[in-house]
Amino acid sequence: MYKIHSRLAVLVLTLLMMFVTSMVWAQAGDTAPHAGMVKGIYITQPTLEDTTYLSYLIQRAKKVGIHTFIVDMEKPSKHYEANIALLHQNNINYVARIIIFPGGGTPEQVKSIAYREKKYALIKAAIAYGAKQIQLDYIRYSSKQPPSAKNAEDILQIIRWYKTRINVPLQVDVFGISSFGPSKWIGQDIKLFSSSVDVFCPMVYPSHYEPYKIHAVKPYDTVYSSLMAIHKQFNNQPLPFKLYPFIELSNYRYPLSRNKKLEYIHAQIQAAENANADGWYVWSPHNYYDNLFTVLETKSVK
Repeated sequence: MYKIHSRLAVLVLTLLMMFVTSMVWAQAGDTAPHAGMVKGIYITQPTLEDTTYLSYLIQRAKKVGIHTFIVDMEKPSKHYEANIALLHQNNINYVARIIIFPGGGTPEQVKSIAYREKKYALIKAAIAYGAKQIQLDYIRYSSKQPPSAKNAEDILQIIRWYKTRINVPLQVDVFGISSFGPSKWIGQDIKLFSSSVDVFCPMVYPSHYEPYKIHAVKPYDTVYSSLMAIHKQFNNQPLPFKLYPFIELSNYRYPLSRNKKLEYIHAQIQAAENANADGWYVWSPHNYYDNLFTVLETKSVK
């Protein structure tokens, strides 16, 4: 009888703690951290080192269920390290973004081990600061490179080189066009890379598709069709990696009113979720996310 009462007491206490925890999150206006889809925003290094603005972004992001910041790592510094600690204190996942070949690599850069080592030094610093994952961007040839299937094989060797040297999951950014198949110019091939990548982040920005005037007014269709094309590359079987597409806050090639921008953001998010992505990231080059926060506060998304 004593054992039964003890177990019952433990069960009641556990349920009570779960209830209290949920109430605390509800009162704070937050979603329980890391529940459901991964949701993140891109942060430049200058924004990270602006403690006042970073604190503002942290509080606004948490209230709408965003718990991942993708942060540029351009140069290690004590200020960078201190503000990464601020992310950790607020239960924000720190993903370090490393630009491999700004503007796309030349054949000489792609073959250079010394060049890779310089970028690897940034990766090691980010991991030392507590990066949960590493994201490689601009890991591709220049678009001026002559088309060849070997281009993607060259880039794969670089991805593998980094993959074998880190002990956290590896994310790779790819152009949205690669959702539909290999890009032989820049050397990006999702299917070829898939065995060496933990997360793909296709940049499915409607502003980057042609004809842009059509895609600008069909953001849902653009994002949804791109992501479904990735599933099609794998015969609609479960993907062997996580899928966190990057979406954009506005179309720089097609002016939109504020209300249209809110609809534009909402449509992309809905498309990502309806396409069974594992999460989504939002890109703003200057890190102005108030429109995103408004969408998540006022519109129905998962």
